[in-house]
Amino acid sequence: MPELPEVEALAAFLRERAVGHTIERIEVSAISALKTYDPPVTAAAGLVLTGASRHGKFLDMHLGDDLHLVVHLARAGWLHYRDELSRTPLKPGKGPIAVRVRLDDGSGFDLTEAGTQKKLAAYLVRDPQTVPGVAKLGPDALAADPETFAVRVRSRKGQIKGVLTDQSILSGIGNAYSDEILHAAKLSPFAISDRLSDEVMARLHAAVRETLSKAVAKSVGQKAATLKSEKRSGLAVHARTGLPCPVCGDTVREVSFHDSSLQYCPTCQTGGKPLADRRLSRLVR
Repeated sequence: MPELPEVEALAAFLRERAVGHTIERIEVSAISALKTYDPPVTAAAGLVLTGASRHGKFLDMHLGDDLHLVVHLARAGWLHYRDELSRTPLKPGKGPIAVRVRLDDGSGFDLTEAGTQKKLAAYLVRDPQTVPGVAKLGPDALAADPETFAVRVRSRKGQIKGVLTDQSILSGIGNAYSDEILHAAKLSPFAISDRLSDEVMARLHAAVRETLSKAVAKSVGQKAATLKSEKRSGLAVHARTGLPCPVCGDTVREVSFHDSSLQYCPTCQTGGKPLADRRLSRLVR
């Protein structure tokens, strides 16, 4: 899933490559991806792409003076920019392309989604705050000061992994970077959020800032096509089950859930003790 650093990089890429161009038209192939009907997508035709920004993990493309195409790429979505788009109109429901944005120079970009769970969402709105997911966002994880960060984290009692990825608490952190942040902070993903000491909270805030800042610096300037592979190449524990921890050499372990998993280093984060993998425990019984 694209998270704060990748969405920030996509916004920067669009500012560099697409801002200043006029929208020829927006084509919708996956009707389920378009969540709004007023204004219609035809209203974007003839408007200049004036900017691109980010709200948490939402990508916001500014059209003309008062329209926004706001996109959440979900778990399997991505933006593919092409210098020359085929002139053949999209066929509804065919292939991975959900939305295509054509620009006046023949270029443009596709919003695609792999897999069968179609959760990519696009909104054409006058105010991004009318998008339900944007309206519910907590403070930006990269911008929250230490005091705000501590208050937000302690506002919900739960395992810190889940709290960090709750977009209403802090926006922008997903599954991958939460694993990386907790590894950098030397904190168990099962630690309880409202029991963290001030010292541990400060360490966690510093890990958030450092991890996300480094990821943004690495991502911004990359082409959209290379962002995914570059993200994977810089990870210490996420998606590295069975590999050695780059800090201590211990084996990275995994806890699986019904639709996701987390990775961690026992030596760095849990005092050397493996965490219970509830899914495997059920299979054993």
